[in-house]
Amino acid sequence: MEISASMQKAFSTAEETGGEYCKVGDHEEPIMSDDGPLANDLHLLKLERCRWWLLVVVNIFFLVAGQASAVLLGRFYYDQGGNSKWLSTLVQTAAFPILFIPLFLIPSSQEASASSSTPSFKILASVYLFLGVLIAGDNWLYSTGLLYLSASTYSLICASQLAFNAVFSFYLNSQRFTALILNSVVVLSLSAALIAVNDDSDGLSGVSKGKYILGFVCTLGASAIYSLLLSLIQLSFQKVLKKETFSVVLEMQIYTALVATCVSVLGLFASGEWKTLHEEMESFGQGRASYVLTVVFTAVCWQVCSVGVVGLIFIVSSLFSNVISTVGLAVTPIASVIVFHDKMNGVKVIAMLLALWGFASYIYQNYLDDSKARRMQGAGDETRNDSVC
Repeated sequence: MEISASMQKAFSTAEETGGEYCKVGDHEEPIMSDDGPLANDLHLLKLERCRWWLLVVVNIFFLVAGQASAVLLGRFYYDQGGNSKWLSTLVQTAAFPILFIPLFLIPSSQEASASSSTPSFKILASVYLFLGVLIAGDNWLYSTGLLYLSASTYSLICASQLAFNAVFSFYLNSQRFTALILNSVVVLSLSAALIAVNDDSDGLSGVSKGKYILGFVCTLGASAIYSLLLSLIQLSFQKVLKKETFSVVLEMQIYTALVATCVSVLGLFASGEWKTLHEEMESFGQGRASYVLTVVFTAVCWQVCSVGVVGLIFIVSSLFSNVISTVGLAVTPIASVIVFHDKMNGVKVIAMLLALWGFASYIYQNYLDDSKARRMQGAGDETRNDSVC
């Protein structure tokens, strides 16, 4: 959270000085009483913190609600007769123009954007093109997995992305491998393994054991690629873009989604699935209007999720955004049991508990790292204040 210089001075002065004067330069200035400027600055600081927490909560809601709703609508599309994997892939990025609204309405930090030079168009285009194609392939794998798995099983397998993210972050982003992170990787791997040995094919009519295995492999592969994408995006911000302002983060989301959408459209036509869309709509279980609404709202929900992802990256960090995204996967199995009456047998319950244990280990390690960073920053601020007061 950005805190103004005057509020920082007031806050540090109130904590560190027990007297009534503070030396500034070669003279002393009086510390005002509780009803003076100091009290006003502290009141503004409190309002800023409340506003920051409100934004965090709102973006968490966007991410979790958008993600869960999109997965449930995707499962509903397949249950009611939909069968196009490329259409399911397309809707995951097709509503990206929604992201232009916050891009135009919310200004970005000018200081951060002026601190480094902008990479050339050729480099930017290469980064966006490569990541966009990878996103399209990843979305296709997710769509294939959801076609052959129940929503609860699909979401529990997706939880393995946190373990993959720890591994890729270690090699690509120099993240430390602590005991808690290792515990998270092992526990989440065990959770995915339990789902693998649990024959869920009875949960979906017409799905053979072979298709169930295919769905499991595709979902697991998609989770690994998604984690790789997160690490590559973070690496792009560090090495190529060299800044992480609100506008730059949004542009990354928009242009990679544009490329992924174009690839999905090409896949839809190249596979010939576009020829069956009219028949799908006519034979859809809940009617033509429901078919159109399902496709449209699935696309909108994915972009609501993207708004939450971008918001948390900008307000907190990309790591925090990924953790919340993964924790949000625990909501979908519960919702799928309520909406689709998915079977929640003992194996799934144990897998969910293991996943929550893995989440908790990962989040606690992030909490420890954040607390350590804050203490180091606080020590640096105290050193600077001692040289002034």
